[in-house]
Amino acid sequence: MALFMWACQPLPEEHEEAGVFAVTTPRRQDVELTHEYVAQVQAIQHIEVRAQERGYLTEIFVDEGQLIEAGTKMFQIMPLIYRADLRRAEAEADMASIEYKNTKLLADKDIVSPAELALAGAKLNRAKAELSLAQTHMRLTEIRAPFTGLMDRFAVRLGSLVDEGDLLTTLSDNRTLWIYFNVPEAAYLDYKSDPDHKMNVRFRMANQRMYDQEGTVETIEADFDNTTGNIAFRATFPNPTGLLRHGETGNIVVATKYPNAQMIPQKATFEILDRRYVFVVDDDGVVKQRPISVAAELPHVFILDGGLADTDRILLEGLRKVQDGKQVEVKYEDPAEVFAQLQYHAE
Repeated sequence: MALFMWACQPLPEEHEEAGVFAVTTPRRQDVELTHEYVAQVQAIQHIEVRAQERGYLTEIFVDEGQLIEAGTKMFQIMPLIYRADLRRAEAEADMASIEYKNTKLLADKDIVSPAELALAGAKLNRAKAELSLAQTHMRLTEIRAPFTGLMDRFAVRLGSLVDEGDLLTTLSDNRTLWIYFNVPEAAYLDYKSDPDHKMNVRFRMANQRMYDQEGTVETIEADFDNTTGNIAFRATFPNPTGLLRHGETGNIVVATKYPNAQMIPQKATFEILDRRYVFVVDDDGVVKQRPISVAAELPHVFILDGGLADTDRILLEGLRKVQDGKQVEVKYEDPAEVFAQLQYHAE
């Protein structure tokens, strides 16, 4: 019987006294709103190193994962045949040079015709061209690093027979990185509306730690992806310690700053036909419905960019119990306390 009588007792009012409505004013505060986008890390230079001549791989001068300087000799493909071709071409070029000199001496004494001198000169030019070709083939048996970078895994081993164009390894210049991330159309339009077009971003790595360097968005792809409505941005990051490598993943963190932002609780608003409103209570206690413009949304909070003055008193609760033009009794609550309560409930 005691439990029954206790259950029949009316519940106490938690948020407002009978007939008294809580009001507050907008709060001003610096706010930084962040958005995260899935990102892909790419080296500013990442190439496949391939064989340029056919032959056996006779020497490997580097190791997997090694940082090598530009011009470093990486691989040697069997040079014996090309070395022999080079010596033969050198001999033929020497012989053609001697023949041309002798013919010129005879032509100067009118012993041979100018046509014979021209023919000797043509033979010399052809021999020089053959020599240049042999030198080129010889150079192509030596694979050197075109830039400073990190070696990847070997695709072949010492003694392998490789054909022209076969993959040997890959090389990545990780000193500067390009990080790509997809941005929705609305964020793209906001970015382009900024006359400076400058967006500084951070990178959250796969271990959830923030990378210690800041990046800058420098370019945007030409077309939107019709299936997702997104467009790819490219941010450039320095990588002085070499921590990040080609192929890593993570999240790009874009921060939007709202200095001295005007904020109100979300629970103080209501929506009619895609427009958001609040109830403003004047000095006589009369409730007036007023539209507001929302710039951004935080948990339990709206950031406004129009519609209210800092001194306007807005109704916090009981929005369904009042009507436009109705006179009510109110009690004022400090914005700091109101927002502290919001944060408490959010936790």
